[in-house]
Amino acid sequence: MSVVVITGSTKGVGFGLAKAFAARGLDVVVSGRRAEDAQASAEAVMTAAPGRRAAGFACNVTDPESVQALWDAAVDEFGGVDIWINNAGLAKTTRPIAEVPAPEVQAMVSTNMLGTMYGSQVAMRGFLARGGGKLFNVLGGGSDGRIRDNMGIYGSTKRGLKFFTDALAREAKDTPVIVGEIRPGILITDGWLREAGEADPEVIESSRKTLNILADHVDDVAPYLVDGVLAASKNGAEVAWLTTAKIASRFATAGWKKRDVMSRYEL
Repeated sequence: MSVVVITGSTKGVGFGLAKAFAARGLDVVVSGRRAEDAQASAEAVMTAAPGRRAAGFACNVTDPESVQALWDAAVDEFGGVDIWINNAGLAKTTRPIAEVPAPEVQAMVSTNMLGTMYGSQVAMRGFLARGGGKLFNVLGGGSDGRIRDNMGIYGSTKRGLKFFTDALAREAKDTPVIVGEIRPGILITDGWLREAGEADPEVIESSRKTLNILADHVDDVAPYLVDGVLAASKNGAEVAWLTTAKIASRFATAGWKKRDVMSRYEL
């Protein structure tokens, strides 16, 4: 495996994955809505991993033609694609379902669901034509079926993507394509910080104890996730950071093993 494409990778989890893949010797295609942002992030990846190549391209994942163009650009730039990560996503989690404005509902459904579906279609067609590859979808809060406050719309999209990814893995069963899912856990990202800034400060304060137990920094988790993707050899692979066992261990040791994840962000 030598070339990876990651949608929505100019910042946050996607950018962390891009740096981790490059650190492990892969060439990386970074993508985002704005070409200048993608190119700047690609340059940052090469700075973090000297000797590796990275390219940045604009991609609107809600437009299937734009997603196909991203695949084509990656092939033109590097000669092929070995791994495709559908990471692009949007979270608006500060309001109950009835109060989420219609444009935000549409944006979350379009980006999270249609974006992942279009990306999966493009990658599957490309991998089948070239004889194999790995396709991973990044899932998130709600994909496990647990209902969380103010995450009704976002969680519904991620729950739907769990079903979609399982269906896609089933279809890929007798093909040379490995389909899997990435569960990054609770990570403090740019998007999370934006949401926190929009939320009632009391909400953040009331969640501080739990977040300090369960949340993590992107750069600490991304290498683990990348190693899991690279090691995956079976269809239906699941690469999960915050497992049930890890959650139980953290709560069990919280009394004496203090973590202060939130202090870095002055929250």
